[in-house]
Amino acid sequence: MAAEIVVVGSANLDLVVEVDRVPAVGETVMGGDLRRIPGGKGANQAVAAARLGRDVAMVGRLGADEGGEILRAALNADGVDTTQMITTEDVPNGVALISVGSDGDNAIVVSPGANARVTPTDIEAAADMLRNAAVTLLQLEIPLDAVTAAAHAAHGIVILNPAPAPAEPLPEGLLARVDILVPNQTELATLTGHDGPITAEIATTLATTLPSQAVVVTLGADGALVVDRGAVTHVSAPSVTPVDTTAAGDSFCGALADALVRGESLIDAARWAIRVGAATTLRPGAQPSLPTPTEVEQLLA
Repeated sequence: MAAEIVVVGSANLDLVVEVDRVPAVGETVMGGDLRRIPGGKGANQAVAAARLGRDVAMVGRLGADEGGEILRAALNADGVDTTQMITTEDVPNGVALISVGSDGDNAIVVSPGANARVTPTDIEAAADMLRNAAVTLLQLEIPLDAVTAAAHAAHGIVILNPAPAPAEPLPEGLLARVDILVPNQTELATLTGHDGPITAEIATTLATTLPSQAVVVTLGADGALVVDRGAVTHVSAPSVTPVDTTAAGDSFCGALADALVRGESLIDAARWAIRVGAATTLRPGAQPSLPTPTEVEQLLA
């Protein structure tokens, strides 16, 4: 059966250390025991959608090392189709170095490894998969030419989560092909060249300048702004005390795709995605924290 959602993106092995507080530049702090957790923005989003009940496939690259084996096994365990996840010889798997503070905030350094070797040729090999998917979900932890190729190959709804924030402006041809752009406040500022803090009002103004058909700006504890065909809707978030915010944005994107596959409106999809993202923050780790629909309701009860 064809995948309902195809995620084109990264898979990393997260090396996580809990700390009392995230260190400042030049500072050393003592932390807890090291944990190795499957992660990467692409893999997180794929697993998030799969746990919510969708048929999901992933396109990308893994290293020919233990990390690659761990990640493929983790994706397969959640039912994600990895036939288009290419094992790349003589290249290490992607790794994310994550420190998580006691308040749930985190600092992350990513070594892309095999993720940096994803090419438009890889996308061409997955063309049938992309043509048949209801939603294609993209991020920016793989080369931009591969992201652009995937956006143009997809026939369904194209969602781009522009994370990490791009160092240079994204090609207009890519943004024009994106149906729904999902930045956070920092990424929105980078995309629009805005300097300074972003209030909800500023976010609304900036979002309307982007060429994508719709923009959903995630606001963390303040929920999200949905800008669709000139209409602006603020969707609030449930009040929670986060344990770890590492994969909250990824679970939001996976849940948004899940709801759109089910035929929900963009506003209702954002409401569901906010709940899933909030529930994700209540458990530690990236993929281990991603909830099923039942767990979302239990965690937020």
